[in-house]
Amino acid sequence: MEGHEESITKHEQLLQHIEGLKIGTKISVRKLAKSLGVSEGTAYRAVKEAENLGIVITKERIGTVRVEKKPRNISDQLTFGDVVEIVEGHVLGGAEGLDKTLYKYVIGAMKIDAMARYIDAGSLLIVGNRENAHALALEQGAGVLITGGFGTSREVKAQADSLCLPIISSRHDTFTVASMINRAIFDRLIKKKIMLVEDIVASKPKVNMLKVTSNISDFDQLSIETGQYHFPVVDEWNRVIGIISRKNVEELSGDQSIEKCLTRHPITVGLQTSLASAAQIMVWEGIDFLPVVDRNRKLISSITRREVLQAMRDARNQPQMGETFEHLMWNGFAEERDEDGRLFFHGVITPQMATDLGTISHGVLTSLMTHAGLSTAKDISGGGDYVVDNLTTYFVRPVQIENPVIIRPLVLELTRKTCKLEIVMTYQEHLISKVVMTLQSIDHA
Repeated sequence: MEGHEESITKHEQLLQHIEGLKIGTKISVRKLAKSLGVSEGTAYRAVKEAENLGIVITKERIGTVRVEKKPRNISDQLTFGDVVEIVEGHVLGGAEGLDKTLYKYVIGAMKIDAMARYIDAGSLLIVGNRENAHALALEQGAGVLITGGFGTSREVKAQADSLCLPIISSRHDTFTVASMINRAIFDRLIKKKIMLVEDIVASKPKVNMLKVTSNISDFDQLSIETGQYHFPVVDEWNRVIGIISRKNVEELSGDQSIEKCLTRHPITVGLQTSLASAAQIMVWEGIDFLPVVDRNRKLISSITRREVLQAMRDARNQPQMGETFEHLMWNGFAEERDEDGRLFFHGVITPQMATDLGTISHGVLTSLMTHAGLSTAKDISGGGDYVVDNLTTYFVRPVQIENPVIIRPLVLELTRKTCKLEIVMTYQEHLISKVVMTLQSIDHA
């Protein structure tokens, strides 16, 4: 056990130390480095990873603090503290209220009397150096964001402190801060829409596993109890060393050890792995089961192909908000069918799709062709899920902005596992580009 402890890196020791701190403890990089005998650079990297893990945050005028990690599904709304980071601001008063949730924001470009009708408790007033508006917002239970780098009076700061309502100053103008907040809200919605392995594991009961010292009878008993046929195998420190399945033990007797028949060095995923990535790994590797491990390869849980596919389908049935650039570009293309009932797509090359030379970006073109291929494969197969396995692109001639184009996919071969297509893009019947694409079905092993 002592040898195992020595094998842990300084980085891991720092993270474990931070995780062991009480909620609310202030963290200093210098003190952390001194207490554990590491360089300040090593301590700083550990603190930044702790921030990424959600167990540490940096608060204005307070510093870095150990916090409790929030569940991913708790809220998609911003706090006043989030706004401070987004607009690169600093807190003038009311720092105790930075953890409060922001429900909406109001731009104060009107007279005071008219402004009062729009300010509610929990909202944020974005305004310039108008102290009477600052005081009004605080009285209404709202926070204040002062643009242009201006400050406010000592009385307003005291009022903010007494009401625990933040008053923030940012050097940016009103339009810029509103755009920054909007972008942050959409980014959060996009992140929430992207499902992670963590979302499946959170709803699962205890993990079923076997020890490296277990025998075939233990496997049979656990399989009967759970109805499962794949199990992770762990060592004495709960680190995953292999996987065992029904296929591995078919011809073995009950008292034989599983150590010699397990599949060693299995592919694993972490909590922050996206479900799409997990599904793609299963397709490429031809497997139906993945152990979920932490950064030390210690077992947390396990997921199956069926669980991943069901969670992805459930996610698609939820309201879709916060579109990515890729979705925004593809939404500009309309779907139609020719006289033979085959899908084709048409749209216009917008300025956002162009390079600085005025022609379509190669990355955008590939993305559009890929979307067309995936949509066609899903239509032909009756709704199956696919991932791109191979893509060969031929650029024939450039196409510039404002040009209307047509994308026509042609299915060359469709099997239970794969779909091969040829996709062409044309402008006024002139060939622009051609793609030969192979897709792998996620739904089939």
